[in-house]
Amino acid sequence: MKFEETYLNDNILDALYDMHFEECTPIQAGCIPEILDYRDVIGIAQTGTGKTAAYLLPILSMLDDGGYPQDAINCIIMAPTRELAQQIDQAMQGFGYYLEGISSVAVYGGNDGTRYDQEMKSLRLGADVVIATPGRLLSHIRMGNVDLSRVSFFVLDEADRMLDMGFSDDIMQIVKGLPADRQTIMFSATMPDKIQALAKTILTDPVEVRIAVSKPAEKIHQMAYICHEPQKLGIIKHLFKGNKLQRVILFSGKKDKVKEVGRQLSMMGVNCCQMHSDLTQQERDEVMLQFKTGKKDVLVATDIVARGIDIDDIQMVINYDVPRDCEDYVHRIGRTARADRDGEAITLVNEADMYAFGQIEKFIEKTVEKIPLPEELGEGPEYTPERHGSPRGKGRGRGRKGKYGGKRRNNKRGNNSKRDSNGKKKVSGKKEKNKE
Repeated sequence: MKFEETYLNDNILDALYDMHFEECTPIQAGCIPEILDYRDVIGIAQTGTGKTAAYLLPILSMLDDGGYPQDAINCIIMAPTRELAQQIDQAMQGFGYYLEGISSVAVYGGNDGTRYDQEMKSLRLGADVVIATPGRLLSHIRMGNVDLSRVSFFVLDEADRMLDMGFSDDIMQIVKGLPADRQTIMFSATMPDKIQALAKTILTDPVEVRIAVSKPAEKIHQMAYICHEPQKLGIIKHLFKGNKLQRVILFSGKKDKVKEVGRQLSMMGVNCCQMHSDLTQQERDEVMLQFKTGKKDVLVATDIVARGIDIDDIQMVINYDVPRDCEDYVHRIGRTARADRDGEAITLVNEADMYAFGQIEKFIEKTVEKIPLPEELGEGPEYTPERHGSPRGKGRGRGRKGKYGGKRRNNKRGNNSKRDSNGKKKVSGKKEKNKE
């Protein structure tokens, strides 16, 4: 389906045209018409499928069509991390380039008092779209900075991730302040029991749009070293020795390992940077900017960047340890081989991680190639995932005009541009909803 075949309004389509977006992804084709029809929607889709646009485009289109209060918060978008909130905010700026009078604010923690004051002012004035992490929004609610009584759209992005991070109570407290007749949209990578229970609680007769659980792209060359834990740093040094590796992300589930690996790579002269929870928000922003712009060749990071951050030119992903959740493995290595490029994914598997890695191989329905250890490191353990019992602990899911050089088009879309006598858009097949 092409975007021009949807009932998105002309201003949104102009922005998409400038950004060279023509074809809907499957999740967009499934969700956009249902959201425009004022249906509650639950989308089951992985990161990288275009789900942000699947809800942002129809919501912005409806807000731009009018009929919503100018002095109220009309849309709340919840995101599990600051990084994802920032990404949604950036997408909002691109998609909303031609929209006049549609305001937005991103609300997330880790900032100084000045930003908090700016958030408070925007919230009290009634920003049309609020993109927020649960804890930060709840803080503003408790301070009396937020009036949710006239919210028309409520979006939960990466709902499974939010529940895994312990935000369930926060979400329910926020929901209590929302009007009953809101439109609710929820996206999740999976549908475990807890997500189904949440959906039954906060959604009304939802339409389910499910995109098949993604497996790693075929263009990703997956490899693994079977090793003892003390051999891991030696493997990393071997990989980077004499190789001018660029556009590499190295993941570890623990920040102390991120710091140690980052320190070792820096001592080798590798142009790298680190991303972990000890950094301030300003420091995180600077790290991501340096890596995205190519000022740094290697990003050593915790899973904080495994989801929701779109960087298309990653050549290699290294898993310093094995994710405890199969889908987290897919998310990690899915940073590479995007936009029809080739990519490599290397995982370091010690004895304690063998069972988990064996489960990953079953999940992706593929035997990952095992690479011999460098001779100087000696022998590694035998790969016997079936002999290493169950995994430790319970697995968790842990633009624009000028910039794009485009010109506004002479749009001719028949009914898509028609308006009634009151100036409101009139589209056949869409239900009317009074938001005055």
